[in-house]
Amino acid sequence: FGPVSGAHFNPAVSFAFWLGGDVGNAKALQYGGIQILGGIAGAILAHLMFGLDPVQIGTQARDEAGHWLGEFIATLALVFTIFACLRSRPEAVPWAVGLVITAGIWYTSSTSFANPAVTVARAFTDTFTAIAPLHTIGFIVAQFIGAAAAFLAARWMFTKETGNG
Repeated sequence: FGPVSGAHFNPAVSFAFWLGGDVGNAKALQYGGIQILGGIAGAILAHLMFGLDPVQIGTQARDEAGHWLGEFIATLALVFTIFACLRSRPEAVPWAVGLVITAGIWYTSSTSFANPAVTVARAFTDTFTAIAPLHTIGFIVAQFIGAAAAFLAARWMFTKETGNG
């Protein structure tokens, strides 16, 4: 989907590209809305595949500061990896994203949602991957802060002024 949308599946990634001026306001909002709807549709389809009620509401408590820190770190790692790969090996982005997310499942306290659309979608399931709807706020805030931090770190590291460009 890279040639179609730049493979924007994640509002935090789209936000980071918006910060850099690569995605306009209208497109960022379009992407975000479609990403969230796609996540919810995915949760419903997963339920149907496994014979569960199509719509559920999450009850899993995920409201500790450690979870939010995990989401900050996971999103920072994801977005920074994307920027680093785009700078040096663009063809590696899909593989690197998969590896960072897979690793984040193990190295973060939150199990690496690292995506506001996935966070919202997980509020629409009550399986082991769920999150209670009110607990999504801390995750989403941490994800956007992580994306902004990654954008700033990449900008600093990969500019000529720092000697790293």
